[in-house]
Amino acid sequence: MVVLFSEPLPDLLLTAPRLVLRPPQRADYRDWAILRGQSRAFLEPWEPLWPSDALSRTCYRRRLKRAAEDWREDAGYAFHLIRREDQALLGALTFTNVRRGVAQAASVGYWIGEPHARQGYMREALRTALDFAFADLGLHRVEAACLPRNTASAGLLDRCGFQREGIARKYLKIAGRWEDHLLFAILREDAGR
Repeated sequence: MVVLFSEPLPDLLLTAPRLVLRPPQRADYRDWAILRGQSRAFLEPWEPLWPSDALSRTCYRRRLKRAAEDWREDAGYAFHLIRREDQALLGALTFTNVRRGVAQAASVGYWIGEPHARQGYMREALRTALDFAFADLGLHRVEAACLPRNTASAGLLDRCGFQREGIARKYLKIAGRWEDHLLFAILREDAGR
């Protein structure tokens, strides 16, 4: 199990061949805002509506505060994807809705900046994060959902060993509309654990 920390986010690095995953930091704000801003049209169709202050320092601080609370409460685990070669921020991956007890499950979500899409970075990140989820967090099940028309995300989940489990009607409010989602899950034993 992960040792929970007091403040603000732990000093943790998960390593993949071309990148590292680490908790977001205050110093990431500028790179985060630039990448999210230049990728906005690419990301908006797949995400909840962006608030009016979506790229502000205040919004970023709220995200960091929420991430720290989630880590502290064992409710979620947020990571930024950093390319090893040049320390560029590529995107993010988060485990949310951690459920303990008889479930030992969580949901995973992710985004990647448009300049870095379809280069295999998210596949590396997701596989590395799953190792952490099963080995360090002690999870048994990781769930994911994506819009049926998001073929890139569905393909990523397929390639990473997730199984399709069905469709959830009007599952999440994306870009201002309640949307059906494909449901996926991977179990510890599916990942060879």
